[in-house]
Amino acid sequence: MTVGETGSVKRGDGDRRPLGTRGEEVACSALKRAGYRLLERNYRCPLGEIDIIARQGRTIVFVEVKSESGPRGILPKDRVDERKQRKMVHVAQFFLKGKRLRDVSARFDVVQVMFQEDGPPWVEIIVNAFDAQGS
Repeated sequence: MTVGETGSVKRGDGDRRPLGTRGEEVACSALKRAGYRLLERNYRCPLGEIDIIARQGRTIVFVEVKSESGPRGILPKDRVDERKQRKMVHVAQFFLKGKRLRDVSARFDVVQVMFQEDGPPWVEIIVNAFDAQGS
């Protein structure tokens, strides 16, 4: 799903917030429009951090947000490597166990946000980007 964000922060508008924070805000808006219900943002535990935890229908969705402010030769989603995937799986398991959520459907999505010089950021929600085995 590709979503254009209107009225959002653009490069060069004087906004000094970190790129990742701006990207997460854009991602949250896109996820809400796509029917996700946000549960947690920047969930941290001893094993690491997950940018967004949401629910879509009966599925718990663990979301990694990757943002770019200019061309780098690779898509933001490609920076979610196997190491990051394994870490997200462990943090997700910690979250589910801590919330006593057993036998629930869960998946891992990636949202890539590319800020552009002119116009709104480009946003893509990659549903089920990888599985619990990290592939």
